[in-house]
Amino acid sequence: MVTAAASGTFKIGGDLEVTRLGYGAMRITGEGIWGPPEDHDKAIEVLRALPELGVDLIDTAESYGPYVSEELIREALHPYGDIKVATKSGLTRTGPGEWPPLGRPEFLRQGAEMSLRRLGLDVIPLFQLHRIDEKVPREEQFGVLKELQDEGKVRHLGLSEVSVEEVKAAQEVFEVTTVQNLYNLGNRGAEDVLDYCEGQGIGFIPWFPLAAGDLAKPGGPLAEAAERHEATPGQVALAWLLHRSPVMLPIPGTGSVEHLRENVAAAELKLTQDEVEALDDAAG
Repeated sequence: MVTAAASGTFKIGGDLEVTRLGYGAMRITGEGIWGPPEDHDKAIEVLRALPELGVDLIDTAESYGPYVSEELIREALHPYGDIKVATKSGLTRTGPGEWPPLGRPEFLRQGAEMSLRRLGLDVIPLFQLHRIDEKVPREEQFGVLKELQDEGKVRHLGLSEVSVEEVKAAQEVFEVTTVQNLYNLGNRGAEDVLDYCEGQGIGFIPWFPLAAGDLAKPGGPLAEAAERHEATPGQVALAWLLHRSPVMLPIPGTGSVEHLRENVAAAELKLTQDEVEALDDAAG
């Protein structure tokens, strides 16, 4: 059986070793990432399949549900063994599909405290600022994250949806160990951020990793590569991400064990240099 171990490992912050192909736990909630999943037992089944498939990094957030994703993760996997749970604060919820940023220090502190409780943890392995709230001085948001780290409540700190300049500003306050930005084969708007992360040894977590847009159409380079490897376009998209940078930590999410196994199998798929160049050219 292919496991995520084939994707290799990365050390977040230089000491938290994770398998590079992780799991994003947003879609185990209800429609609009709101409320419980349609099938509770199926969500638990997916989460419980992660250890046997070698997936040891789960990315979640208090806003997924809200709270539902974290509660399901604890129900399915606590105590966690080798699994490291990364979570986030900085977005509140006002309804399905609605995500207003909220970066007031007291909200971020509450987010960490309540995530600790929901997940059943003494220390959050990786705590990420879900968005920088433009209504709150960013130094205040960075500062409370550093306080939480100094208090031993979180081990490592990360950012989400940020520019290179914002990463550098946060680095003045704490060690940025991960950045989570929108990035995939069809959308490379964060290329400069990825390059900066690679140069700094910062883990880069691409969200929406399977999106490929027009590249997945029949006759395109993605579809052709998939056919050659007897794989799906999604598997090729994940293999391309893993090839793109050693700091890349894709976290494809799914609510199905079958799709989870399919995603994990991408860890073993090795693209040729010609295939990589064809995909690069087509997306460029």
